[in-house]
Amino acid sequence: MVDDGDGAVKVLIAGAGVAGVEAALALRDLGGDLIDVDMRDPRREFALRPFAVGEPYGASRIFRYDMETLASRCGASFHPDGIVSVDSQKQLATTRNGERLAYDYLLLATGARLLWAVPGAVTFWGVADEGQVGDVVADLRAGRLRNLVFTMPTGHSWGLPLYELALLGARELAKANGVRTRLTVVTPEDAPLEVFGRRVGEQMSRLLEERGIRVVCGAHPAGFDSGLLRVAPGEDVEADAVISLPRLEGRRMDGIPHDRRGFVSVDRYGRAIGVDRVFAAGDLTTFPVKQGGIATQQADVVARTIAREAGAEVEPEPLDPILRGVLWTGREPHYLYGRLSGGHGEVSSLSERPPWPAQDGKVIGRYLTSFLDSLADGGDSRPAAGTPSAP
Repeated sequence: MVDDGDGAVKVLIAGAGVAGVEAALALRDLGGDLIDVDMRDPRREFALRPFAVGEPYGASRIFRYDMETLASRCGASFHPDGIVSVDSQKQLATTRNGERLAYDYLLLATGARLLWAVPGAVTFWGVADEGQVGDVVADLRAGRLRNLVFTMPTGHSWGLPLYELALLGARELAKANGVRTRLTVVTPEDAPLEVFGRRVGEQMSRLLEERGIRVVCGAHPAGFDSGLLRVAPGEDVEADAVISLPRLEGRRMDGIPHDRRGFVSVDRYGRAIGVDRVFAAGDLTTFPVKQGGIATQQADVVARTIAREAGAEVEPEPLDPILRGVLWTGREPHYLYGRLSGGHGEVSSLSERPPWPAQDGKVIGRYLTSFLDSLADGGDSRPAAGTPSAP
């Protein structure tokens, strides 16, 4: 065990996003003084990305928190530096600045890289949006678009923002007198939000039809030019503008095994395959759904496993993923639920009331949701008036 002067087990968390913060909170609760947590991330702020979808429409602002303050309130230390390599045999991690950090356990929670996906399309980056989506929305409001298409690349497993962007666009059309723009969603999915299950796919299809949004399923976008979105298979789709979700790729780290797309394989307890005392949670893992709620569940599983090995009286629990989501429709929020098995919903529902205990926030975490709610006065940005605040 690393000697930190007080006999505590040293847990190093690489990444201070949703999974990293949830893990820090869980380790503090489950392990107490048995565990010392050090968080490393080159970003100095924690940004809650799910609220970003409303920014181009003026419907919300992103929650942002100072990471050093946040970590302190999690009972952890924080340094603005990233981990670039790991020597798992020596239990040493090396940072971008060349610092070598000893650990007892390492949790990789660095998330995924967002990459440009559809040539010619405007990419919705979320927190790092460059304003181009807002320019498209301005053209929509002004009636300068006959056809606006929303799409996502093959392999993107979390399409909720895609449908929210389209539904918020439909709301803009409903408010704009005389504007006639055809909204179309082009998706590689067999049904909208099929990851939740067949029933949600059917309900979403009806909701989109009611809002006047055309859906083209099973179509993989290849590029946009000369007024057409090229897709395969099927016929090209007419478009004056195209908004696409990005392509996702894992953040590779020397010394950590990964697949061809950079994602890390883990067992049901979050242990990284092929390396000792290394865990991974969140979008970095090969788990097929990249979503904040799933990331918090993975982080909780890891925290219980580490806490037990550190001497806490808790029992490890394997991941039993439950998918929950809140869909902004431009009117009332809709709540999505799916119990996952192999990445797809066995039991699923879409309703106007949450089928789980109501909490604030768009990301659902055992610790994170209530923690961020308790810090509501500490963030420098929050949803604008009228923005749904739901689980």
